[in-house]
Amino acid sequence: MEKIKVMVVDDSVVVRKIVTDVLSEDPMIQVVGTAANGRIAVAKLEQLKPDLVTMDIEMPDMNGIEAVRAIRSRAGGQAYSRVPIIMFSTLTERGASATLDALSAGANEYVTKPANVGSVAQSMESVRQQLIPKIKALTGRPITSGPAAAPAPAAVAPRPPAPRTRAAKQPAVLVIGSSTGGPEALSKVLPLLPASLPVPVLLVQHMPPVFTRQFAQRLDRLCPLQVVEAVDGTPLAPGTVHIAPGDFHLTVSSSGGNKRTALNQAPPENFCRPAVDVLFRSAVAAYDGAVLGVVLTGMGSDGRIGAGQIREAGGTVVAQDQATSVVWGMPGAVTQAGYADEVLPLGRVAEAITRLLPHPRPTGGTVRPLTTMGGAR
Repeated sequence: MEKIKVMVVDDSVVVRKIVTDVLSEDPMIQVVGTAANGRIAVAKLEQLKPDLVTMDIEMPDMNGIEAVRAIRSRAGGQAYSRVPIIMFSTLTERGASATLDALSAGANEYVTKPANVGSVAQSMESVRQQLIPKIKALTGRPITSGPAAAPAPAAVAPRPPAPRTRAAKQPAVLVIGSSTGGPEALSKVLPLLPASLPVPVLLVQHMPPVFTRQFAQRLDRLCPLQVVEAVDGTPLAPGTVHIAPGDFHLTVSSSGGNKRTALNQAPPENFCRPAVDVLFRSAVAAYDGAVLGVVLTGMGSDGRIGAGQIREAGGTVVAQDQATSVVWGMPGAVTQAGYADEVLPLGRVAEAITRLLPHPRPTGGTVRPLTTMGGAR
């Protein structure tokens, strides 16, 4: 198998060396070149022909967001206009906002720069654990260890859903899980759901703290539904989407027929906190299986066990198909386990959700105005 050719783009000599050294230690990866800003990176694409680019955000002359836009907008669909791009970002409000801008511009994924670590060795280990699995996943190579360990994905026909042991229940809640490629996928699915959606929505997108709050705010500007970062103890009502905050599991508590959000910092599952399996499992318990689960693009297999529990309890599961997934890890695991009732391209997921839920509730005539990502209502 040929090595994965990577170009490293960062204005910091130190960061370029750390990333280059870490990647060069992996026998499946070859760093074919570096660039100190986005303009140099764009100019080097045709010469270096990388399989993937790591891109800093804050750089002189042309920053990372501008570089992503330049690469994605290359006229006539030139070679390398679709090269996978992983952003390097900081765990700050500004860094989160810029990263979400980069994902909207066409970047595929991001990793956070090491912060408050005591040595170069620790910085290198942080980069190694975050970056290498994502490089391999985005280039279709096998991942041999860590949270996303998986063989190289092959084009496979979806496995038919396993036979049901009981009739499907009408969903009383919608739960969604996503990871790599999820922000863009969710920005295409959620805005198509009506404000009159008759059930509450709970969502796990693998993201660190700060990022989830800003992501919720951006989706809220795009959607007829209200989108919020989940807060512990909030009553669940139709028409509101609760996004799990970074580093907290999101669950559903039920007492006396009243359903509320609940947050905890129990150990990670599938190396993740928040974890999709945790949310799906709690929704099954709180709603006695009357659950519609949706699993979108993402690395690893988080959501597979929970999807099986949804289906076993009488719920329904929809998975994104391989062709439209950035990484078909999570939805692929659900599909190949026989837990997906429907395997659909991203463009059909919103329609399926609307079709599978009860008839929409009356809206009372008030419609929330929409804006584009990043704008204000």
